[in-house]
This record gives sequence, C-alpha cells and structure tokens, in this order.
Amino acid sequence: MSGADSETSDPPAWRLLLDYVRPHRWALLAGALLSLVTGATGLLLPLVARGLVDDLAHDRAVTGALVAMSALVVANAAIGALGSYVLRRTAESVVLGARRALSSYLLRLRIPAVDRSEPGDLMARITSDTTLLREVTTESLVGLGTGGLTLVATVVMMGLVDVVLLGVTLAVILLAGTVLGVIVPRINRASRQAQNAVGVMGASLERVLGALRTVKASGAEHREEHTLHAAAEESWRQSVRAAKWSAAAGNTAGLAMQIAFITVLAVGGARVATGAIGVGTLVAFLLYVFYLMSPIQQVVGAVTQYQTGAAALARIQEALRLPAEPPCRPAPLPSPGARPAALAFVDVRFRYAVDLPYVHHGVTFSVPAQGMTAFVGPSGAGKTTVFSLIERFYEPESGAITLDGRSLADWDLPQLRSAIGYVEQDAPVLSGSLRDNLLLGNPDADEGALERLLKTTRLDGLVARLPSGLDTLVGHRGTKLSGGERQRVAIARALLRRPRLLLLDEATSQLDAVNEAALRDTVADVARATTVLVVAHRLSTVTMADRIVVMDAGRVRAVGTHRDLVAADPLYAELAATQFLATAD
Repeated sequence: MSGADSETSDPPAWRLLLDYVRPHRWALLAGALLSLVTGATGLLLPLVARGLVDDLAHDRAVTGALVAMSALVVANAAIGALGSYVLRRTAESVVLGARRALSSYLLRLRIPAVDRSEPGDLMARITSDTTLLREVTTESLVGLGTGGLTLVATVVMMGLVDVVLLGVTLAVILLAGTVLGVIVPRINRASRQAQNAVGVMGASLERVLGALRTVKASGAEHREEHTLHAAAEESWRQSVRAAKWSAAAGNTAGLAMQIAFITVLAVGGARVATGAIGVGTLVAFLLYVFYLMSPIQQVVGAVTQYQTGAAALARIQEALRLPAEPPCRPAPLPSPGARPAALAFVDVRFRYAVDLPYVHHGVTFSVPAQGMTAFVGPSGAGKTTVFSLIERFYEPESGAITLDGRSLADWDLPQLRSAIGYVEQDAPVLSGSLRDNLLLGNPDADEGALERLLKTTRLDGLVARLPSGLDTLVGHRGTKLSGGERQRVAIARALLRRPRLLLLDEATSQLDAVNEAALRDTVADVARATTVLVVAHRLSTVTMADRIVVMDAGRVRAVGTHRDLVAADPLYAELAATQFLATAD
C-alpha cells in the first residue's frame, strides 16, 4: 500500500486536518480563546512588574501592584487549566471521529484490496496514526494559532516598551528561523518513515500471531523473532531520527531565546547606563523576553508536530483510497418460506489479479431454484472461486452471473448477501461467545429458532458441556472449539439466516461419520426449500445431489447425476474411484 504517487494527488495535510476538526470547530474555538485569554493575562504581568519596580524606586506603596500580580497569576493558572482541558477533550473527539470513519471504511473494503494489504499495517493506521491526530490538533492547529497570536502581541508590547531592544531580539529570532527552515523538512521525512516502520512492525506481528501454532510446530520461533526484532529496530531507528530533528528544532528555539536574553541584557544595560531607559523598562523588557520563549516554543512545536501529523494523515488517506464497497444499510433477511434462488454462470472468465493466470476460462452452468448442486474437481479447478463470485467478493472479468435471471451487478449488495448463507472452507469463528457467533448473521433470531438449530446441527450437546452454555467464550478464532465444532457453528450460523441460496464449501470435511451423516440429512431437508450449492470431496455428499458440476482447470467439463457421470466422464469416474471415500452408487 505504497503512496508513491499519492502524495501529489492528496490535498494538503492542513486541509485534511481541518476536515477532521470541522465537526468540533466551536469547542476548538472556545479552547483557543481560553488560551488567548491565558496569554493576555501573562502579557500584563511585565507591565505590572514595571510599575512595581517604579513604585519601589520612588518609595510608593506596592500593595496594589502585588494584589494585581497575584490576581493575574491565579487567573492565568485557572484559565490556562480550563483551556487545556477543553483542547484535550476536543483533540480526543477528533481522534474518535477519525477512528470511526476509518474503521467503517475498512469494514467496507473490497476483498481484492484486503488481499493486497497487510492487516497489521491497516491496524497501525487505525490505532497509531489516528492517535497522532490528538497532538497535531492541540499542539499544531491550536498551538500555531494561539502561539502565533501571542507571539505577535508580545512583540507589539515589546515595541511599546523599547524599539531598539525589540530590533535586537528580532535579529536573533530571524537567525533561528533560518536554521529551523532547514530542519523542518527533515522532520517530515523522518516522521513518515517512522510511521511506515510502525505499520511494517504491526504487519509482521499480525503475520506471526495469525499462525502461531504453525510457527511453533515448525520450530521457527527464532527466525520469526529475528524478523519481528528487525521490524522493531527499524521503527526505533526512524523514530530516533525523527526525535533527533525535533530535538534540534526545539533546542534551536531555546538557544535563540538565551542568546536574545544575553544580548538584550547587554544592550539594555548600556542604555540604562546612558539614561536612555530606566531600570523598570529594562526589567519589563527582560520579562517579555522570558515570556516570548513560550509562544516561540509553541510555534516551533506546532510546526514540528504538524510534520508528524502530516505523515500520519497521509497514511490514513492511503487507507481511505483503497477500493471499498458503497456504504448502505443492511437489507432484511428473507422471510420464512421465501422462494429458492436460481443461479446461472455464462462464459465467466476471472483472475485474481492482472499479473496472475486465469482461474476461470469461460465457466458456464445453470442451477435451477431448489435442490442441491455439488461441485467436484481436482484442487485448483476453481470451485471455491465460484462461491466468491456469487458473493461478489470479486467481480468477473467477462461473462455474466445471474441470480433469478438478474445480473449480480444489478443487485444491491446487502440485498444480495442477505439472500445467501455461506459456510467457508475453513469455517472461521470470531472471538467472543458462542451465542455471538451463532447470531452473527441474524442477531434478531428468537431463542426458539436458535434451540431448534442447535439440535439440528448437533450443537446442543456441546452447549450442555460448556461452563456458561451459549455465553461461553470460544477464544481467538474459536481455538477452544474443535475443527468439527467450528464447522457446525458455521453451518448453524448460515442456516439461521434462512437463506434462499446456501453455499457450503467442504463444510463437513472435519466432521466424524456420525455428525457428517446427521448434517447431510439436514442439508437434504434444507435443499427441499432452498437452493444448495456444495463443494464436496466425499462421495456420500455428492451422490445425494440432484446434479453434479465437474470442473477442471477453470472450466466446466460435465454436468449430470452421479450415475450418468461415472459412465460418461473419465475424470469424474477417476475422482469417484480415488479421491472420494467410497465408490458405491
């Protein structure tokens, strides 16, 4: 997911940031105003201090000046704390909005886009990158505004106190600004590379954790550990590089202010000695120099933080440019007794990517409404791809696929998928409770329907054994369930949707003979009111099908019943004799 040419086509980072901030603009404005008021109370302190020094020099009472200074200090602290809270709360709201938008978009990604991406890198974009928006909102956007205004106001006040000393101060600041102009672009590049490295590290970690049992069984822990450490070290190197340039920028600003203070002290002392200004004026100006350090550091911090935020925003935009399905509301599930669906493939050609060979070379077959159709053929024949095309996880390159005589491309996606129940080959189970998994496709199912389905799929015994019944947690990817139990959960989940078209991709491959026979009878019952398509390697499943589609090398070579195909198609006869569990009719 490289942004090689994306950076030239994306809007500027500040415009993207404003898009995220716009829903919270009033809260942000309130926080900024409070920050400005905090700055204004601070700007009054040197003037009160000058009056205090003058009062002391002329033996006047200083009670009023002390009370005024105390009030200003307290007000500065209180208003500053309130403004900081408002800004931080707003920043958290900006992060929340970005995470909601990005997570919603990622859930709608097209499957080919997911195939080309690293899940760990996408996770880093929604966690690490969005987190950076918190700092860039408060420190960059608000900091640049309030810090810039405070800086201008401070410079104006310094000019009112003494123009000569102001000129000396601005000369030093201008020199520091030139140095910062060289440093800031390097912060941008380093920050972008650091965030990319975090994404690579997340992808490496997700890769290992997703197949940890395989890694352990292969004795590959040390090799994978080396890969993870290398990714972590690269992230460290890039982060340290970004920190180095950020530190250089911050210290440049601090050094400039120290030089300005020393220079002002020297020049101001000379002017006091000649009588050009009074001691109170010099004290007030020196206090402004001290005060000037805060808005300058705020502006420098805003610029450096903006570079980090710009890198994060660019990565978020890369994710938001991935192909996604249109947003739409879920369609209602078919009502009980809904008519079965009819399906047809007409000269369908498909490949997963332009640089990969074709999987389908003109696949043609038709499936009437109701009944069971089995797909058989050697590995790689394109059987599972048929199901992926029906679900519109992928789009065919040419040809037509119709459901009820209507092209799949003309169907509203939620409406299409609401009519289909799909049991994948590996029968994935999500982390959470058993109930959550069963109700995933139909959260409104009543308890009666759920209990009937548990008996039908022979899950009632499992539920009785579990410590918390249906509310028992099944672990990450269902690790607390056996392979056969996961398949039965997946089948029950699909049946609970009351589908008009049921797709079973080797859905009983991990079941024992007793459970497989029971579920085979269940599927046979379902096929009387639903259209069932099944990819199967067991002859017991194939022989009960109303029709069999034999596929080989991405083509349909024969369609018929088991008895007809054994006599008419050599490949099917060979599969029946060698690959299936039995050869009886």
